[in-house]
Amino acid sequence: MKRPTSQQRIGPRTLFRSLAWLRICAIAGQSSAVLVCALWMQLNIPLLPLLVGIGVLAVFAVFAAWRLAQPWPIREWETIVHVAVDTLILGYLLHFTGGASNPFIALLLVPIALGAAALSVGGVSAVAALAGVAYAVLLFWYVPLPVPMGGTSGGFSLHVVGMGVNFVIMALLLGFFINRLARAVRLQQLEVQRVRERALRDEGILAIATQAAGAAHELNTPLSTMRTLLPELRREHVGDAALADDLALLEGQVDRCRTILREMVAFGKAQLSQEPEQITLASFIHGCLERFQLLRPEAELTLTQDKDAARIMLRTPPGLRHALLNLLNNAADASAMNQSQAVALTARRDGGWLELIVSDQGPGFSATGELAVLGQSQKQTGLGIGLALAEATAERLEGELTTSNSEHGAQMTLRLPLAVIAAP
Repeated sequence: MKRPTSQQRIGPRTLFRSLAWLRICAIAGQSSAVLVCALWMQLNIPLLPLLVGIGVLAVFAVFAAWRLAQPWPIREWETIVHVAVDTLILGYLLHFTGGASNPFIALLLVPIALGAAALSVGGVSAVAALAGVAYAVLLFWYVPLPVPMGGTSGGFSLHVVGMGVNFVIMALLLGFFINRLARAVRLQQLEVQRVRERALRDEGILAIATQAAGAAHELNTPLSTMRTLLPELRREHVGDAALADDLALLEGQVDRCRTILREMVAFGKAQLSQEPEQITLASFIHGCLERFQLLRPEAELTLTQDKDAARIMLRTPPGLRHALLNLLNNAADASAMNQSQAVALTARRDGGWLELIVSDQGPGFSATGELAVLGQSQKQTGLGIGLALAEATAERLEGELTTSNSEHGAQMTLRLPLAVIAAP
């Protein structure tokens, strides 16, 4: 199952992006309002100072767009500075258009509403204090709006119209931008939930690994005892050919168990040393398939490998081989559900990614397509602990494990970034 990803998180950068879009809308709206009042309604407003203020805001919008494109992290204080610049320019424009009596004075609340969803308590307090100071100043220091033709009633009608337009603008701005911030909150909650589930899964893996280490240590003694007794039993029953064959088979199985234990110890040492193995992709896959054929000799394996991908030199990290073997083993189990032994492996390069695709001819995944819960055997659907371990390995290597249904069964794709696993 493909893990959810989120590029958008609630915080200063999200608010910074919202302010950039809001600034563009403000420039368009302010320019339209000033031109309508000066040219169409013939109001005697200070046109030049207003256009200068809008021009300064446009220049600042260009700078903010450039800053947003930079890879440097955006701090909270930087976002507050941008809010302060927007507030000062808005206060400058309101100063020449009636001050606090202008119905658009309510626009000072927009930065506070947006900051409340993305800033800390101190940041929101600073933005609110700045907006409050601007409002208090505009109560006493402003240029009155000229009264339109028609006297007092005409001025009141214009004020009512301005209040209506301001209500529509506030509703649209708050509805759109707060919805964007709320969406970022939901995405962050999903990310937190995914991290929590991953932590629980890793705890289960650690518990199983601890039990496996203890079992390996305890099994070494009885295996050594059996390895000592089996040759003596063969010498005591030299004349019994059937028993000798059975004892030889048992001796081979004991040696195989000891080999598996030694591989477990070697894998643990490699995991601790974090020393990757330098090997080509073709050699890596060849070794995995040899091991798989020993474990599942009945499987009918088909390999498809790009020539360009085969020459890639891998810095094979510990665990990748076991992840691929787990996927192949699960595929063999799934194919056996439909009385088939077919398993297919495709290795290819997709840009900067290496894709290892394992296909089977089983019943496929369920409609939910979710991975098995760690520790619960679900072999009837081709899932088990091996798939969870493979997903953990993919995440540790900054890759992903996706599952899907193909025409003949299920398909599991292990995508790994070459920047992490390929040798320079």
